[in-house]
Amino acid sequence: MADAVPTWEEIARDHGRFLYNVAYRLAGNDADAQDLVQEALVRVRRGLESYTPGSLEGWLARIVTNVFLDEVRRRRRRATVALPETPDAVLPPAPPADAPGDDLSDEVQRALGALPEDFRVAVVLCDVVGLSYEEIAAQQRVPVGTVRSRIHRGRRLLREALA
Repeated sequence: MADAVPTWEEIARDHGRFLYNVAYRLAGNDADAQDLVQEALVRVRRGLESYTPGSLEGWLARIVTNVFLDEVRRRRRRATVALPETPDAVLPPAPPADAPGDDLSDEVQRALGALPEDFRVAVVLCDVVGLSYEEIAAQQRVPVGTVRSRIHRGRRLLREALA
């Protein structure tokens, strides 16, 4: 029964960490990643009836990515409030215990977070999630050549930022 559609509870339990890792790599911080995961799980619940068995992680990554891009668009339309002069007063000094593994250093995560979102999404989906160029192209509704270009440029910008 490998092709059975999982329940929402199974997805939340078995793939919650995966969702969080993708969200964290896209958002760059714990609080935003948790918000993205919550919204993604709401969308999973709504979309589970129409899900056809296949690449579950690809489907979940697409949902998290779409939630992230929707939030980026929303933030562009909203006014932002600057942090106080002493951000340590409102921000925790150390990462939380449930932060993603040490597979990416803080320096790499900061460089990744500084990429334009199109490049960041392509690099994260390719290098962190492991999707193929074709899967990314289908998810983002762009040609494969555009995906290749975004990944190439994103990686180049990461190399320059880390040099």
